[in-house]
Amino acid sequence: MNLAAAIQTLLGEPIELLGTVSGGCINNAGQGITQSGRKIFIKSNPQSQPGMFSAEAAGLEALGKVPNGYHIPQVLGVSESPAFLVLEWIETGRESKESQDAMGRGLAAQHQVTQPNCGFPAGDNFIGSTPQPNPEQADWLTFYRDQRIGFQWELLRQKGRCSDALNQALDRFCRQIADYMTVDQEEHALLHGDLWSGNKLTDSDGCPVLIDPATYFGCREADLAMTELFGGFDRRFYDAYNEAFPLQPGYSKRRDLYNLYHLLNHANLFGGSYASQALDVLIRNT
Repeated sequence: MNLAAAIQTLLGEPIELLGTVSGGCINNAGQGITQSGRKIFIKSNPQSQPGMFSAEAAGLEALGKVPNGYHIPQVLGVSESPAFLVLEWIETGRESKESQDAMGRGLAAQHQVTQPNCGFPAGDNFIGSTPQPNPEQADWLTFYRDQRIGFQWELLRQKGRCSDALNQALDRFCRQIADYMTVDQEEHALLHGDLWSGNKLTDSDGCPVLIDPATYFGCREADLAMTELFGGFDRRFYDAYNEAFPLQPGYSKRRDLYNLYHLLNHANLFGGSYASQALDVLIRNT
């Protein structure tokens, strides 16, 4: 069954594929239109890992339940064989100071959706194309050490991309993580999980939009830290967030250690200098 026929079967009405759209480096992206005139966004990948699109759909649906003032694309259908995800089409607009304000307030509202355990009730998902384990655990530091840093570290070792110096630095960090990352107890917040500037848009009404989540519950500082890793979020975003939900003292000292996870993941996905950057973070912060 070809892609158009599979989507038509899933949605229950004929569709027309309108071609590819730009964006993303893992999956194919395209636009379509249903017989009833609704535009749709289609992500597909014949080589996708099992469960990838279902996991993304679960993350979008979890974020979409939050009255946060920003736009989460509605999931219209998901299939694993053939592998594709169908979302509502978002007409994009120009980012503004007001949309940065709204995103800061919206993220603060999202982070006030909490549960006692970290992890994700819907199960494991993916950060990029890397599996992301989400077993529910009561202790955040144990979860971050084992399911985030430890998991990525083991992948690096399997690929032969972990130098002796990085091994030693990661071992020290994991043994002494409580010395570097302890914060006053907060309930585990609903996180986007992959909150870099490429995963935010502004729609034609000026409303901020979040896409491509790697959703789980954990320390809210992890989301804020990633917004600073590659830039793209301005001062108004941070001011609006902190006005609505102030961060705990010492966040700036923990920020780079949260981004260690993403540097290790990029080292696994792309190689290059990311492993060296991770080592530099550990040398400077532990």
